[in-house]
Formats: sequence, C-alpha cells, structure tokens
Amino acid sequence: MNFLEMERKARVNLKGYCRVCPECDGYACAGEVPGMGGAGTAAAFKNNVKDLKNVRLKLKTIHSAKDPRIESSFFGNKVSFPILVAPVTGSAFNMGGALREEEYIKSAVQGSENAGTLAMIGDSADLTMYDEGLRALKQVRGKGAAIIKPRVNQDIIENIKKAEKIGLSAVGVDIDGAGLITMALKGQPVGPKTVEELKAIVKATELPVVLKGIMTPEEADLAVEIGAKAIVVSNHGGRVLDHAESTPRVLPEIAERVRGKIIILADGGIRSGVDAFKMIALGADGVLVGRPIVIGAFGGFEEGVTMVLEKMKQEFYQSMILTGASDLKDINRDKITVL
Repeated sequence: MNFLEMERKARVNLKGYCRVCPECDGYACAGEVPGMGGAGTAAAFKNNVKDLKNVRLKLKTIHSAKDPRIESSFFGNKVSFPILVAPVTGSAFNMGGALREEEYIKSAVQGSENAGTLAMIGDSADLTMYDEGLRALKQVRGKGAAIIKPRVNQDIIENIKKAEKIGLSAVGVDIDGAGLITMALKGQPVGPKTVEELKAIVKATELPVVLKGIMTPEEADLAVEIGAKAIVVSNHGGRVLDHAESTPRVLPEIAERVRGKIIILADGGIRSGVDAFKMIALGADGVLVGRPIVIGAFGGFEEGVTMVLEKMKQEFYQSMILTGASDLKDINRDKITVL
C-alpha cells in the first residue's frame, strides 16, 4: 500500500463524514459537527490552518546539522520524534462507522507504537469508547495518555482510577470539550471547570495530569498553579467555538509565560512534519495530530497510521537539516518568519 492508495480507501470509508481533501483546511466540511468539520462557519478550524501556513521556514545550508537528533521524552517515555497522536473518538458518529471504535483506536495506538511515538485516547458520550481506548493502551504496556471529558469530578476521577489500574503514563481533561455538541446530544453533562475542581483532580492521582484546551497565558499560569504537568494549546480542532483564536496565533505568548514550568503541547491544523516544526519553533515542546491519523486509520488501519507518522517524521527531520537545527533545542523563532 502506498500513500495515494491509503487516501483513496479512506475517502471511500469516510464518505459523508470527511472528503479527504487535497488540503485539509475546513472549507468543505464547515459546520459538520458531529462529523469531522469545524463548528459553525469553521472559522476556528480554517484559521488554525491559515495561520500555520503563514509561518515560513528560513532555509539555511551552511552549517554542521547533518544528522539532527529528533528524539524526545514525554511522561517518562522516550519517543523517536515529538509528534504524538491526539485523543480522537467517535468512529460511529464522527467518522461514519466504517471502522468499529475498537478497530479505529487499536489502529491509532498500535500505529503510533510502530512509529516510535505515543497515542492519547479519548472519552466520549458513548461510555464504552473510553474502555476501548484503555484496552488498546494496555496492549502497548500503558505507553500513552487517557484524556477525559470535563464531566463532574466524581466521574473524571473514576475514569482516572481505571487508567491507573493499567499503568498509563498520564491522564488528563480536555477542558476545551466543555461545549461539545455530541456530548449534549447524548445527555452527557460537561462544562467548564473551576481551579478548585481541577486541583482536586490533580490531587486524586499520582499520574501526570494534562490540561487540554489552554488558549490564553492567564489560563496557562493557572495550569501551573493547579499542578498540571502538561498543557495542550488547543481550540479542539475548531470544533467547539466558532471564530475562536487559532493555536499558532496564541502559542508564542503562552510559551513566553510558562515555558520551563510545564510541558507545552499544541495541536490544530498540523498536517505535516513541517507544520510540527513550525509549532515547536513557536514555543511547543511537542505536537498532537488528529485528522491525519483518522485518514491513516480509515485508509489502512495501523499500517496507514504508521505510514502517516513516518512521513511526518521524515518531513520533520528534513526541516531540521534545511534550517540548521542540530537538536530540538535549536528549533526556535530564529528558524522562522511569521507573516
């Protein structure tokens, strides 16, 4: 199977939910939530892609960065490159169901393991999907993280205890899921969290806690105060708030405020290893990818996911060579221009 064959198969399997466009930019699927699109006009989805496109790399070829070191470490696990799999769930109602949830999440988790990186599994209005994700992570010795919807604290902590039993690397809450339509349609209460509620979650576990959905420096400061070990700068792929700011736009200010105090991950509009390089240059320690992983899984199961990640890995490595970055610490604002 090659990349074009994988995409053709994904286009068939995702019919009606994702068109597998030549450029995944949010225009063709605007308003398709549930589905793979962005909320409302999809302005937040579109701006993630557009603003990332407006970051340009500075080509440099007189240097000694011939074989860059791209390895990293997250939550006690070494990874071969700093691109992780985002917590995406809902094969039946977001992706059309050509793959069962078990098949999708197994593909995402095992594909990431094959590529030498980590996957995050998600929570959903269908309560069985979280358990499917945990079973998939158990098969890779718990190397990964479980990200739980912002339910009432009692339910979040119950799900954290399930994660602890199989020895996961980290747990978290995608607080940007506070207004998800799919959760509301299924009668699952979610909402914003107070500082006190999040502190109680952190105190309830010895595992590192990730807060996904941080979009302002002020809330990044609060994440540090709460005791979280990592944040994900994310607007939930543009799927919750129309016209929300883009992640590439807010990332530098957040990084300036909290870098070195907490692990900074970022997502939104990342379609290639070059995009991942840009996000790290803007201040992230690593990135999460979601929609490309769905296409890989629906086009080729775990082989498709591995193929997507290996392609991104090579693109990331090549970006480092052609900008003069010997290791990840060398990827900074000096390597890019923001239009």
